[in-house]
Amino acid sequence: MRLRALLETDALGLRLLGGEDELDRSVRGVMTTDLRDPSRYLSGGELVLTGLAWRRDATDSEPFVRILAGAGVAGLAAGEAELGDIPGDLVEACARHRLPLFAVHETVAFATITEHVVRQVSGERAGDLAAVVDRHRRLMTSGPAGGGPEVVLDLLGSDLDLHAWVLSPTGRQIAGAGDAPLAGPVGAALAGHHLAATRTGRRAPHRATVGGTTYSLFPIRNAGRGTVPASRDVRESVLSDWLLAVEADASDWPPARLDLLQGVTQLIAVERDRRDAARTVRRRLAQEVLELVQAGAPPAEIAARLRVAAPVLLPGLGTAPHWQVVVARVEWGVAEGSATTGAPAGSSGSAVAGGPAAQALLEEILVDPAVTGPDSADRIAVAHTGDEAVALVPLPAVSTPAPAHESGPDMAPAEVSADENPALHADVLLAAVREPLSAGLADDGRLTLGVSAAVHSPEGLRGALEEARHARRVAAARPGRVCAAGHHELASHVLLLPFVPDDVRRAFTARLLDPLRDYDRRHRAELIPTLEAFLDCDGSWTRCASRLHLHVNTLRYRVGRIEQLTGRDLSRLEDKLDFFLALRMS
Repeated sequence: MRLRALLETDALGLRLLGGEDELDRSVRGVMTTDLRDPSRYLSGGELVLTGLAWRRDATDSEPFVRILAGAGVAGLAAGEAELGDIPGDLVEACARHRLPLFAVHETVAFATITEHVVRQVSGERAGDLAAVVDRHRRLMTSGPAGGGPEVVLDLLGSDLDLHAWVLSPTGRQIAGAGDAPLAGPVGAALAGHHLAATRTGRRAPHRATVGGTTYSLFPIRNAGRGTVPASRDVRESVLSDWLLAVEADASDWPPARLDLLQGVTQLIAVERDRRDAARTVRRRLAQEVLELVQAGAPPAEIAARLRVAAPVLLPGLGTAPHWQVVVARVEWGVAEGSATTGAPAGSSGSAVAGGPAAQALLEEILVDPAVTGPDSADRIAVAHTGDEAVALVPLPAVSTPAPAHESGPDMAPAEVSADENPALHADVLLAAVREPLSAGLADDGRLTLGVSAAVHSPEGLRGALEEARHARRVAAARPGRVCAAGHHELASHVLLLPFVPDDVRRAFTARLLDPLRDYDRRHRAELIPTLEAFLDCDGSWTRCASRLHLHVNTLRYRVGRIEQLTGRDLSRLEDKLDFFLALRMS
Protein backbone atom coordinates (compact mmCIF):
# COMPACT_ATOMS: atom_id res chain seq x y z
CA MET A 1 0.00 0.00 0.00
CA ARG A 2 1.04 3.62 -0.50
CA LEU A 3 1.35 6.52 1.91
CA ARG A 4 -1.29 8.36 -0.07
CA ALA A 5 -3.85 5.68 0.82
CA LEU A 6 -3.12 6.16 4.53
CA LEU A 7 -3.56 9.91 4.27
CA GLU A 8 -6.89 9.44 2.53
CA THR A 9 -8.20 7.15 5.32
CA ASP A 10 -10.08 9.54 7.65
CA ALA A 11 -10.24 7.08 10.55
CA LEU A 12 -6.44 7.23 10.93
CA GLY A 13 -6.39 10.95 11.74
CA LEU A 14 -3.21 11.71 9.78
CA ARG A 15 -2.31 15.27 8.77
CA LEU A 16 0.49 15.84 6.22
CA LEU A 17 3.21 18.25 7.36
CA GLY A 18 5.70 17.72 4.54
CA GLY A 19 6.72 15.41 1.70
CA GLU A 20 3.73 15.73 -0.62
CA ASP A 21 5.90 14.70 -3.60
CA GLU A 22 6.80 11.40 -1.88
CA LEU A 23 3.29 10.09 -1.16
CA ASP A 24 3.61 7.32 -3.76
CA ARG A 25 6.12 5.49 -1.55
CA SER A 26 5.14 1.95 -0.67
CA VAL A 27 4.50 0.99 2.97
CA ARG A 28 5.74 -2.53 3.76
CA GLY A 29 5.18 -2.48 7.49
CA VAL A 30 4.83 -0.32 10.60
CA MET A 31 7.05 0.28 13.64
CA THR A 32 6.47 2.24 16.84
CA THR A 33 9.55 3.62 18.55
CA ASP A 34 10.82 6.29 20.92
CA LEU A 35 14.45 5.18 20.68
CA ARG A 36 16.99 7.81 19.69
CA ASP A 37 18.55 5.29 17.27
CA PRO A 38 16.09 2.62 16.06
CA SER A 39 18.18 1.65 13.00
CA ARG A 40 18.81 -1.92 14.19
CA TYR A 41 15.08 -2.62 14.01
CA LEU A 42 14.49 -1.09 10.56
CA SER A 43 14.67 -2.92 7.24
CA GLY A 44 13.20 -0.27 4.92
CA GLY A 45 9.69 0.61 3.80
CA GLU A 46 8.22 1.06 7.28
CA LEU A 47 5.86 3.76 8.50
CA VAL A 48 7.54 4.82 11.76
CA LEU A 49 5.23 5.96 14.60
CA THR A 50 6.74 7.99 17.41
CA GLY A 51 5.52 9.85 20.47
CA LEU A 52 8.63 12.09 20.40
CA ALA A 53 9.89 10.93 23.83
CA TRP A 54 13.38 10.71 22.29
CA ARG A 55 13.44 14.50 21.70
CA ARG A 56 14.99 16.59 24.46
CA ASP A 57 15.82 19.72 22.44
CA ALA A 58 15.86 21.03 18.86
CA THR A 59 19.25 19.47 18.07
CA ASP A 60 17.87 15.93 18.44
CA SER A 61 15.62 16.04 15.35
CA GLU A 62 18.33 16.10 12.67
CA PRO A 63 20.20 12.90 13.74
CA PHE A 64 16.93 11.02 14.34
CA VAL A 65 15.55 11.87 10.88
CA ARG A 66 18.91 11.16 9.23
CA ILE A 67 18.88 7.65 10.71
CA LEU A 68 15.36 7.00 9.41
CA ALA A 69 16.13 8.31 5.93
CA GLY A 70 19.30 6.24 5.76
CA ALA A 71 17.33 3.11 6.67
CA GLY A 72 14.89 3.78 3.81
CA VAL A 73 11.70 4.12 5.83
CA ALA A 74 8.58 5.16 3.93
CA GLY A 75 7.49 7.93 6.29
CA LEU A 76 7.33 9.28 9.84
CA ALA A 77 4.13 9.84 11.84
CA ALA A 78 4.51 11.86 15.06
CA GLY A 79 1.85 11.92 17.77
CA GLU A 80 0.48 15.23 19.06
CA ALA A 81 -0.53 13.82 22.45
CA GLU A 82 2.81 14.55 24.17
CA LEU A 83 3.84 17.99 22.88
CA GLY A 84 0.75 19.25 21.09
CA ASP A 85 2.07 20.82 17.87
CA ILE A 86 4.87 18.99 16.07
CA PRO A 87 8.16 20.89 16.61
CA GLY A 88 9.35 23.00 13.69
CA ASP A 89 12.88 21.56 13.87
CA LEU A 90 11.45 18.10 13.14
CA VAL A 91 9.47 19.44 10.18
CA GLU A 92 12.60 21.11 8.78
CA ALA A 93 14.77 17.99 9.25
CA CYS A 94 12.22 15.83 7.40
CA ALA A 95 12.08 18.36 4.57
CA ARG A 96 15.88 18.30 4.23
CA HIS A 97 15.92 14.50 3.98
CA ARG A 98 12.78 14.28 1.81
CA LEU A 99 11.05 12.14 4.44
CA PRO A 100 7.22 12.45 4.49
CA LEU A 101 6.01 13.63 7.90
CA PHE A 102 2.52 13.18 9.32
CA ALA A 103 0.94 14.47 12.52
CA VAL A 104 -1.27 11.95 14.37
CA HIS A 105 -4.23 13.49 16.17
CA GLU A 106 -4.17 12.96 19.93
CA THR A 107 -7.49 11.06 19.77
CA VAL A 108 -6.04 8.35 17.48
CA ALA A 109 -4.09 5.50 19.08
CA PHE A 110 -0.95 4.20 17.39
CA ALA A 111 -2.49 0.73 17.69
CA THR A 112 -5.26 1.79 15.30
CA ILE A 113 -2.78 2.81 12.64
CA THR A 114 -0.67 -0.30 13.19
CA GLU A 115 -3.66 -2.62 12.87
CA HIS A 116 -4.80 -0.92 9.65
CA VAL A 117 -1.37 -1.12 7.98
CA VAL A 118 -0.75 -4.73 9.01
CA ARG A 119 -4.18 -5.80 7.79
CA GLN A 120 -3.68 -4.17 4.37
CA VAL A 121 -0.12 -5.37 3.81
CA SER A 122 -0.78 -8.90 5.07
CA GLY A 123 -3.83 -9.25 2.85
CA GLU A 124 -1.87 -8.35 -0.26
CA ARG A 125 1.04 -10.57 0.73
CA ALA A 126 -1.14 -13.60 1.47
CA GLY A 127 -2.70 -13.45 -1.98
CA ASP A 128 0.60 -13.41 -3.82
CA LEU A 129 3.21 -15.10 -1.70
CA ALA A 130 2.75 -18.79 -2.53
CA ALA A 131 2.50 -18.14 -6.27
CA VAL A 132 5.46 -15.74 -6.24
CA VAL A 133 7.73 -18.25 -4.51
CA ASP A 134 6.95 -20.85 -7.17
CA ARG A 135 7.45 -18.38 -10.03
CA HIS A 136 10.70 -17.19 -8.57
CA ARG A 137 11.95 -20.77 -8.47
CA ARG A 138 11.00 -21.27 -12.13
CA LEU A 139 12.71 -18.05 -13.17
CA MET A 140 15.91 -18.96 -11.35
CA THR A 141 16.05 -22.36 -13.06
CA SER A 142 15.13 -21.04 -16.53
CA GLY A 143 17.55 -18.12 -16.63
CA PRO A 144 19.08 -16.40 -19.65
CA ALA A 145 21.42 -19.35 -20.22
CA GLY A 146 18.40 -21.28 -21.47
CA GLY A 147 17.46 -18.84 -24.21
CA GLY A 148 18.34 -15.28 -23.38
CA PRO A 149 16.42 -12.64 -21.44
CA GLU A 150 13.33 -13.29 -23.58
CA VAL A 151 12.75 -16.48 -21.54
CA VAL A 152 12.48 -14.49 -18.34
CA LEU A 153 10.28 -11.84 -19.94
CA ASP A 154 7.97 -14.51 -21.39
CA LEU A 155 7.49 -15.97 -17.90
CA LEU A 156 6.67 -12.53 -16.52
CA GLY A 157 4.03 -12.20 -19.20
CA SER A 158 2.50 -15.65 -18.86
CA ASP A 159 2.61 -15.96 -15.06
CA LEU A 160 2.19 -12.41 -13.81
CA ASP A 161 0.56 -10.79 -16.85
CA LEU A 162 3.35 -8.19 -16.97
CA HIS A 163 4.63 -6.74 -20.24
CA ALA A 164 8.33 -5.95 -19.89
CA TRP A 165 11.30 -4.92 -22.01
CA VAL A 166 15.05 -4.73 -21.45
CA LEU A 167 16.42 -1.38 -22.62
CA SER A 168 19.87 0.09 -23.07
CA PRO A 169 20.81 3.44 -21.47
CA THR A 170 19.74 5.15 -24.71
CA GLY A 171 16.36 3.39 -24.81
CA ARG A 172 17.24 0.83 -27.50
CA GLN A 173 15.30 -2.39 -27.04
CA ILE A 174 17.63 -5.26 -26.20
CA ALA A 175 14.93 -7.83 -25.41
CA GLY A 176 11.16 -8.02 -25.18
CA ALA A 177 8.49 -10.64 -24.73
CA GLY A 178 6.29 -11.72 -27.63
CA ASP A 179 5.73 -9.66 -30.75
CA ALA A 180 5.09 -6.30 -29.13
CA PRO A 181 8.27 -4.21 -29.48
CA LEU A 182 8.47 -0.95 -27.62
CA ALA A 183 8.32 2.07 -29.90
CA GLY A 184 11.67 3.84 -30.25
CA PRO A 185 10.51 7.23 -28.90
CA VAL A 186 8.88 5.51 -25.90
CA GLY A 187 12.08 3.61 -25.11
CA ALA A 188 14.15 6.80 -25.34
CA ALA A 189 11.71 8.64 -23.06
CA LEU A 190 11.77 5.83 -20.48
CA ALA A 191 15.57 5.73 -20.55
CA GLY A 192 15.62 9.48 -19.98
CA HIS A 193 13.27 9.14 -16.98
CA HIS A 194 15.41 6.35 -15.54
CA LEU A 195 18.71 8.20 -15.96
CA ALA A 196 17.31 11.41 -14.50
CA ALA A 197 15.88 9.57 -11.47
CA THR A 198 19.13 7.71 -10.92
CA ARG A 199 21.16 10.92 -11.01
CA THR A 200 18.90 12.53 -8.37
CA GLY A 201 19.45 9.58 -6.03
CA ARG A 202 15.86 8.33 -6.00
CA ARG A 203 15.36 4.71 -5.02
CA ALA A 204 14.24 2.23 -7.67
CA PRO A 205 11.87 1.25 -9.07
CA HIS A 206 11.24 4.57 -10.79
CA ARG A 207 7.73 5.42 -11.95
CA ALA A 208 7.28 7.04 -15.39
CA THR A 209 4.26 7.86 -17.51
CA VAL A 210 4.75 8.07 -21.28
CA GLY A 211 1.90 8.46 -23.75
CA GLY A 212 -0.67 7.91 -20.99
CA THR A 213 0.86 4.55 -19.97
CA THR A 214 2.54 4.02 -16.60
CA TYR A 215 5.82 2.08 -16.41
CA SER A 216 8.06 0.99 -13.55
CA LEU A 217 11.79 1.08 -14.24
CA PHE A 218 14.27 -1.27 -12.53
CA PRO A 219 18.08 -0.90 -12.95
CA ILE A 220 20.04 -3.90 -14.26
CA ARG A 221 23.61 -3.78 -13.00
CA ASN A 222 26.41 -6.06 -14.12
CA ALA A 223 26.42 -9.23 -12.06
CA GLY A 224 30.20 -9.27 -12.38
CA ARG A 225 30.44 -5.94 -10.61
CA GLY A 226 28.09 -7.03 -7.88
CA THR A 227 26.09 -4.53 -5.91
CA VAL A 228 27.48 -1.03 -6.35
CA PRO A 229 28.99 -0.03 -2.98
CA ALA A 230 27.42 2.94 -1.28
CA SER A 231 30.73 4.78 -1.54
CA ARG A 232 30.89 4.52 -5.33
CA ASP A 233 29.90 7.44 -7.46
CA VAL A 234 26.77 6.65 -9.47
CA ARG A 235 28.30 8.45 -12.46
CA GLU A 236 30.68 5.52 -12.94
CA SER A 237 27.84 3.27 -14.13
CA VAL A 238 24.76 5.40 -14.86
CA LEU A 239 25.56 5.66 -18.59
CA SER A 240 26.21 1.96 -19.10
CA ASP A 241 23.63 0.05 -17.03
CA TRP A 242 20.64 -1.57 -18.70
CA LEU A 243 17.13 -1.18 -17.31
CA LEU A 244 13.98 -3.30 -17.10
CA ALA A 245 10.83 -1.41 -18.08
CA VAL A 246 7.58 -3.00 -16.81
CA GLU A 247 4.20 -1.77 -17.99
CA ALA A 248 2.70 -1.43 -14.49
CA ASP A 249 2.73 0.81 -11.45
CA ALA A 250 4.93 -0.96 -8.89
CA SER A 251 4.57 1.72 -6.23
CA ASP A 252 1.93 -0.27 -4.33
CA TRP A 253 3.29 -3.78 -4.95
CA PRO A 254 3.92 -6.03 -1.93
CA PRO A 255 7.55 -6.76 -1.05
CA ALA A 256 7.40 -10.32 -2.41
CA ARG A 257 6.54 -9.12 -5.89
CA LEU A 258 9.24 -6.44 -5.79
CA ASP A 259 11.72 -9.11 -4.70
CA LEU A 260 10.70 -11.21 -7.68
CA LEU A 261 11.44 -8.36 -10.08
CA GLN A 262 14.78 -7.78 -8.41
CA GLY A 263 15.55 -11.45 -9.05
CA VAL A 264 14.63 -10.95 -12.70
CA THR A 265 17.09 -8.08 -13.02
CA GLN A 266 19.82 -10.26 -11.54
CA LEU A 267 19.15 -12.95 -14.12
CA ILE A 268 19.28 -10.47 -16.98
CA ALA A 269 22.50 -9.04 -15.55
CA VAL A 270 24.07 -12.43 -16.33
CA GLU A 271 23.25 -11.82 -19.99
CA ARG A 272 24.82 -8.38 -19.74
CA ASP A 273 28.03 -9.92 -18.41
CA ARG A 274 28.03 -12.45 -21.25
CA ARG A 275 27.70 -9.62 -23.77
CA ASP A 276 30.59 -7.73 -22.20
CA ALA A 277 32.75 -10.85 -22.24
CA ALA A 278 32.05 -11.30 -25.95
CA ARG A 279 33.31 -7.78 -26.59
CA THR A 280 36.66 -8.44 -24.95
CA VAL A 281 38.32 -9.62 -28.17
CA ARG A 282 37.07 -6.64 -30.17
CA ARG A 283 38.20 -4.21 -27.48
CA ARG A 284 41.66 -5.78 -27.42
CA LEU A 285 41.96 -5.56 -31.20
CA ALA A 286 40.99 -1.91 -31.13
CA GLN A 287 43.53 -1.21 -28.38
CA GLU A 288 46.32 -2.91 -30.33
CA VAL A 289 45.54 -1.02 -33.55
CA LEU A 290 45.23 2.28 -31.68
CA GLU A 291 48.61 1.80 -29.98
CA LEU A 292 50.27 0.99 -33.31
CA VAL A 293 48.74 4.05 -35.01
CA GLN A 294 49.68 6.42 -32.19
CA ALA A 295 53.21 5.03 -32.01
CA GLY A 296 53.73 5.71 -35.73
CA ALA A 297 54.19 2.02 -36.58
CA PRO A 298 54.97 1.14 -40.22
CA PRO A 299 51.83 0.84 -42.38
CA ALA A 300 52.64 -2.83 -43.12
CA GLU A 301 52.46 -3.66 -39.41
CA ILE A 302 49.14 -1.82 -39.03
CA ALA A 303 47.79 -3.54 -42.14
CA ALA A 304 48.69 -6.94 -40.70
CA ARG A 305 46.78 -6.15 -37.51
CA LEU A 306 43.78 -4.94 -39.54
CA ARG A 307 43.73 -8.19 -41.49
CA VAL A 308 43.30 -9.96 -38.16
CA ALA A 309 40.60 -7.54 -37.02
CA ALA A 310 38.46 -7.48 -40.16
CA PRO A 311 37.18 -11.11 -40.01
CA VAL A 312 36.28 -10.64 -36.35
CA LEU A 313 34.39 -7.42 -36.96
CA LEU A 314 32.91 -8.40 -40.33
CA PRO A 315 32.39 -12.18 -40.22
CA GLY A 316 32.29 -13.76 -43.64
CA LEU A 317 33.18 -10.58 -45.52
CA GLY A 318 36.95 -10.91 -45.49
CA THR A 319 38.75 -7.57 -45.44
CA ALA A 320 37.27 -4.12 -45.05
CA PRO A 321 38.33 -1.65 -47.77
CA HIS A 322 37.35 1.38 -45.70
CA TRP A 323 37.61 2.33 -42.03
CA GLN A 324 36.33 5.20 -39.96
CA VAL A 325 37.50 6.44 -36.58
CA VAL A 326 35.09 7.83 -33.98
CA VAL A 327 36.40 9.57 -30.86
CA ALA A 328 34.23 10.25 -27.80
CA ARG A 329 34.98 11.94 -24.51
CA VAL A 330 32.91 12.02 -21.31
CA GLU A 331 33.86 14.74 -18.87
CA TRP A 332 32.39 15.31 -15.42
CA GLY A 333 32.48 18.69 -13.78
CA VAL A 334 30.90 20.23 -10.71
CA ALA A 335 27.13 20.40 -10.38
CA GLU A 336 25.74 22.68 -7.70
CA GLY A 337 23.28 20.66 -5.63
CA SER A 338 23.82 17.45 -7.60
CA ALA A 339 22.99 14.13 -5.94
CA THR A 340 25.41 11.32 -6.69
CA THR A 341 25.99 8.19 -4.72
CA GLY A 342 29.08 8.69 -2.65
CA ALA A 343 29.75 12.14 -4.12
CA PRO A 344 28.33 15.06 -2.20
CA ALA A 345 26.68 17.92 -3.97
CA GLY A 346 29.17 20.21 -5.54
CA SER A 347 32.03 17.73 -5.31
CA SER A 348 34.58 17.65 -8.09
CA GLY A 349 34.08 15.16 -10.88
CA SER A 350 37.80 14.77 -11.49
CA ALA A 351 37.87 11.46 -9.61
CA VAL A 352 35.27 9.93 -11.94
CA ALA A 353 36.96 8.23 -14.90
CA GLY A 354 35.28 9.17 -18.16
CA GLY A 355 37.02 6.60 -20.39
CA PRO A 356 34.96 3.52 -19.46
CA ALA A 357 31.72 5.51 -19.75
CA ALA A 358 32.76 6.86 -23.16
CA GLN A 359 33.67 3.33 -24.27
CA ALA A 360 30.29 1.92 -23.20
CA LEU A 361 28.46 4.79 -24.89
CA LEU A 362 30.34 4.39 -28.17
CA GLU A 363 29.60 0.67 -28.17
CA GLU A 364 25.92 1.56 -27.72
CA ILE A 365 25.73 4.50 -30.13
CA LEU A 366 27.50 2.63 -32.94
CA VAL A 367 25.19 -0.39 -32.83
CA ASP A 368 23.98 -1.36 -36.29
CA PRO A 369 20.32 -0.20 -36.31
CA ALA A 370 19.38 -3.06 -38.64
CA VAL A 371 20.27 -5.64 -35.99
CA THR A 372 18.42 -6.08 -32.69
CA GLY A 373 19.29 -7.84 -29.45
CA PRO A 374 22.32 -7.88 -27.19
CA ASP A 375 24.63 -9.24 -29.93
CA SER A 376 24.03 -6.33 -32.30
CA ALA A 377 27.38 -4.70 -31.57
CA ASP A 378 29.54 -7.24 -33.41
CA ARG A 379 30.95 -4.61 -35.80
CA ILE A 380 32.29 -2.34 -33.08
CA ALA A 381 35.81 -2.26 -31.64
CA VAL A 382 36.33 0.42 -29.01
CA ALA A 383 39.39 1.17 -26.89
CA HIS A 384 39.71 3.77 -24.17
CA THR A 385 42.57 5.73 -22.64
CA GLY A 386 42.01 8.26 -19.87
CA ASP A 387 38.74 10.07 -20.48
CA GLU A 388 38.73 9.32 -24.22
CA ALA A 389 37.35 6.35 -26.16
CA VAL A 390 38.30 5.55 -29.75
CA ALA A 391 36.21 3.33 -32.03
CA LEU A 392 37.57 1.61 -35.10
CA VAL A 393 34.61 1.06 -37.43
CA PRO A 394 35.01 -1.09 -40.59
CA LEU A 395 32.77 -0.30 -43.54
CA PRO A 396 31.67 -3.27 -45.67
CA ALA A 397 32.87 -3.30 -49.27
CA VAL A 398 30.51 -1.61 -51.70
CA SER A 399 31.27 -2.22 -55.33
CA THR A 400 29.52 -2.00 -58.67
CA PRO A 401 30.45 -3.59 -62.01
CA ALA A 402 32.68 -1.44 -64.18
CA PRO A 403 31.20 -0.06 -67.39
CA ALA A 404 31.40 -2.45 -70.30
CA HIS A 405 34.01 -0.40 -72.14
CA GLU A 406 36.25 -0.47 -69.04
CA SER A 407 35.82 -4.09 -68.04
CA GLY A 408 37.83 -7.04 -69.08
CA PRO A 409 38.95 -10.44 -67.87
CA ASP A 410 41.76 -8.93 -65.79
CA MET A 411 39.77 -6.07 -64.29
CA ALA A 412 38.05 -6.13 -60.91
CA PRO A 413 34.71 -4.44 -60.34
CA ALA A 414 35.01 -0.70 -59.95
CA GLU A 415 34.96 0.28 -56.29
CA VAL A 416 32.49 2.88 -55.15
CA SER A 417 34.12 5.94 -53.60
CA ALA A 418 34.37 6.23 -49.85
CA ASP A 419 31.71 8.93 -49.85
CA GLU A 420 29.20 6.47 -51.28
CA ASN A 421 29.95 3.79 -48.70
CA PRO A 422 27.61 3.42 -45.69
CA ALA A 423 29.75 5.82 -43.71
CA LEU A 424 28.83 7.17 -40.27
CA HIS A 425 27.63 10.75 -39.90
CA ALA A 426 28.06 12.63 -36.64
CA ASP A 427 24.66 14.33 -36.61
CA VAL A 428 22.82 11.07 -37.35
CA LEU A 429 24.67 9.13 -34.63
CA LEU A 430 23.41 11.30 -31.79
CA ALA A 431 19.97 12.30 -33.08
CA ALA A 432 18.06 9.49 -31.35
CA VAL A 433 20.09 9.36 -28.14
CA ARG A 434 20.64 13.02 -27.29
CA GLU A 435 17.58 13.32 -25.01
CA PRO A 436 18.15 10.30 -22.73
CA LEU A 437 21.90 10.84 -22.51
CA SER A 438 21.40 14.49 -21.58
CA ALA A 439 19.27 13.31 -18.67
CA GLY A 440 22.03 10.97 -17.50
CA LEU A 441 24.71 13.62 -17.83
CA ALA A 442 22.52 16.03 -15.82
CA ASP A 443 24.18 19.33 -14.88
CA ASP A 444 27.75 18.13 -14.48
CA GLY A 445 28.52 15.89 -17.45
CA ARG A 446 29.29 16.34 -21.15
CA LEU A 447 29.61 13.93 -24.08
CA THR A 448 31.47 15.17 -27.15
CA LEU A 449 32.04 13.08 -30.25
CA GLY A 450 34.04 13.44 -33.46
CA VAL A 451 33.83 11.37 -36.65
CA SER A 452 36.55 11.05 -39.29
CA ALA A 453 36.15 10.57 -43.00
CA ALA A 454 36.46 7.04 -44.36
CA VAL A 455 40.00 5.93 -45.23
CA HIS A 456 40.92 2.97 -47.41
CA SER A 457 44.42 2.11 -46.26
CA PRO A 458 46.43 1.68 -43.06
CA GLU A 459 48.43 4.79 -43.97
CA GLY A 460 45.30 6.86 -43.52
CA LEU A 461 44.38 5.68 -40.02
CA ARG A 462 46.68 8.05 -38.19
CA GLY A 463 45.23 10.96 -40.10
CA ALA A 464 41.71 9.67 -39.47
CA LEU A 465 42.40 9.49 -35.73
CA GLU A 466 43.75 13.03 -35.73
CA GLU A 467 40.81 14.21 -37.80
CA ALA A 468 38.28 12.61 -35.44
CA ARG A 469 40.00 14.22 -32.44
CA HIS A 470 39.92 17.63 -34.10
CA ALA A 471 36.24 17.14 -34.92
CA ARG A 472 35.58 16.28 -31.28
CA ARG A 473 37.28 19.51 -30.22
CA VAL A 474 34.97 21.38 -32.58
CA ALA A 475 32.01 19.68 -30.89
CA ALA A 476 33.42 20.54 -27.44
CA ALA A 477 33.36 24.24 -28.35
CA ARG A 478 29.58 24.11 -28.82
CA PRO A 479 26.95 24.51 -26.11
CA GLY A 480 24.94 21.53 -24.90
CA ARG A 481 25.40 18.33 -22.94
CA VAL A 482 25.68 16.06 -26.01
CA CYS A 483 27.51 17.42 -29.08
CA ALA A 484 29.08 15.90 -32.19
CA ALA A 485 31.00 17.09 -35.25
CA GLY A 486 32.14 15.38 -38.42
CA HIS A 487 35.13 15.69 -40.71
CA HIS A 488 33.14 17.82 -43.19
CA GLU A 489 32.93 20.58 -40.57
CA LEU A 490 36.68 21.05 -40.44
CA ALA A 491 37.52 23.96 -42.72
CA SER A 492 41.20 24.46 -41.90
CA HIS A 493 44.63 22.85 -42.18
CA VAL A 494 43.08 19.83 -40.43
CA LEU A 495 41.63 18.75 -43.76
CA LEU A 496 45.13 18.49 -45.23
CA LEU A 497 46.86 16.60 -42.45
CA PRO A 498 45.18 13.19 -42.96
CA PHE A 499 46.58 13.01 -46.49
CA VAL A 500 50.21 13.67 -45.55
CA PRO A 501 52.16 10.38 -45.83
CA ASP A 502 53.64 9.12 -42.59
CA ASP A 503 57.24 9.31 -43.81
CA VAL A 504 56.74 12.96 -44.75
CA ARG A 505 55.21 13.66 -41.33
CA ARG A 506 58.13 12.07 -39.53
CA ALA A 507 60.75 13.90 -41.59
CA PHE A 508 59.01 17.27 -41.23
CA THR A 509 58.48 17.06 -37.46
CA ALA A 510 61.94 15.62 -36.81
CA ARG A 511 63.65 18.47 -38.66
CA LEU A 512 61.85 21.10 -36.60
CA LEU A 513 61.26 19.51 -33.22
CA ASP A 514 64.06 16.96 -32.63
CA PRO A 515 66.66 19.67 -31.79
CA LEU A 516 64.28 21.08 -29.20
CA ARG A 517 63.48 17.68 -27.74
CA ASP A 518 67.17 16.82 -27.46
CA TYR A 519 67.89 20.12 -25.72
CA ASP A 520 64.97 19.63 -23.31
CA ARG A 521 66.20 16.15 -22.51
CA ARG A 522 69.68 17.38 -21.63
CA HIS A 523 68.82 20.66 -19.90
CA ARG A 524 65.17 20.32 -18.81
CA ALA A 525 64.57 23.67 -20.50
CA GLU A 526 60.91 23.03 -21.44
CA LEU A 527 61.35 24.52 -24.90
CA ILE A 528 58.59 22.37 -26.44
CA PRO A 529 55.92 23.44 -23.87
CA THR A 530 57.10 27.04 -24.28
CA LEU A 531 56.73 26.83 -28.06
CA GLU A 532 53.22 25.36 -27.76
CA ALA A 533 52.12 28.07 -25.33
CA PHE A 534 53.69 30.85 -27.44
CA LEU A 535 51.81 29.75 -30.55
CA ASP A 536 48.59 29.17 -28.61
CA CYS A 537 48.82 32.78 -27.36
CA ASP A 538 49.22 34.03 -30.96
CA GLY A 539 52.76 35.24 -30.23
CA SER A 540 51.72 37.53 -27.37
CA TRP A 541 54.67 37.87 -25.01
CA THR A 542 52.57 39.11 -22.10
CA ARG A 543 49.83 36.46 -22.29
CA CYS A 544 52.31 33.64 -22.83
CA ALA A 545 54.53 34.72 -19.92
CA SER A 546 51.45 34.95 -17.70
CA ARG A 547 50.25 31.49 -18.72
CA LEU A 548 53.66 29.92 -18.05
CA HIS A 549 54.21 31.97 -14.87
CA LEU A 550 57.47 33.34 -16.28
CA HIS A 551 59.08 36.75 -16.46
CA VAL A 552 58.88 38.15 -19.99
CA ASN A 553 62.69 38.25 -20.20
CA THR A 554 62.83 34.51 -19.38
CA LEU A 555 60.29 33.85 -22.12
CA ARG A 556 62.31 35.90 -24.61
CA TYR A 557 65.43 33.90 -23.70
CA ARG A 558 63.63 30.59 -24.34
CA VAL A 559 62.18 31.74 -27.67
CA GLY A 560 65.61 32.95 -28.70
CA ARG A 561 67.06 29.54 -27.87
CA ILE A 562 64.31 27.87 -29.99
CA GLU A 563 65.22 30.11 -32.93
CA GLN A 564 68.95 29.46 -32.47
CA LEU A 565 68.50 25.65 -32.40
CA THR A 566 66.16 25.48 -35.40
CA GLY A 567 67.36 28.37 -37.55
CA ARG A 568 63.79 29.72 -37.67
CA ASP A 569 62.38 33.14 -36.83
CA LEU A 570 59.19 33.09 -34.72
CA SER A 571 58.35 36.62 -35.77
CA ARG A 572 57.71 35.34 -39.32
CA LEU A 573 54.26 33.94 -40.12
CA GLU A 574 55.71 31.16 -42.30
CA ASP A 575 57.93 29.85 -39.51
CA LYS A 576 55.11 30.06 -36.97
CA LEU A 577 52.91 28.02 -39.30
CA ASP A 578 55.62 25.39 -39.79
CA PHE A 579 56.05 24.98 -36.04
CA PHE A 580 52.27 24.84 -35.56
CA LEU A 581 51.88 22.06 -38.14
CA ALA A 582 54.86 20.14 -36.77
CA LEU A 583 53.36 20.15 -33.28
CA ARG A 584 49.98 19.01 -34.63
CA MET A 585 51.57 16.14 -36.58
CA SER A 586 53.93 15.00 -33.84
